[in-house]
Amino acid sequence: MGDTGRRTTTPSARQEPTPMPRLALYALVVCILAVAAAVVAFVEGTWLVGIVWVLLAGLSSNMTWYYARRGRGRGRGESVTG
Repeated sequence: MGDTGRRTTTPSARQEPTPMPRLALYALVVCILAVAAAVVAFVEGTWLVGIVWVLLAGLSSNMTWYYARRGRGRGRGESVTG
């Protein structure tokens, strides 16, 4: 008869997980260094500088998440936000 639209997948046709994109790795390194700098700043008693480092760590962790998701969905045509 006709094609029913069903596709069978073989175990060899599975996609391998893609490595984390380079920008995500750089943002992760910045996040780790910012957290370390925040800890040092708080230990030394410079609260204002420590808060700035915490904010930078939050920003870089969001960038890490964004670039990792963008790199994972790029091959399948997925959107980062949806």
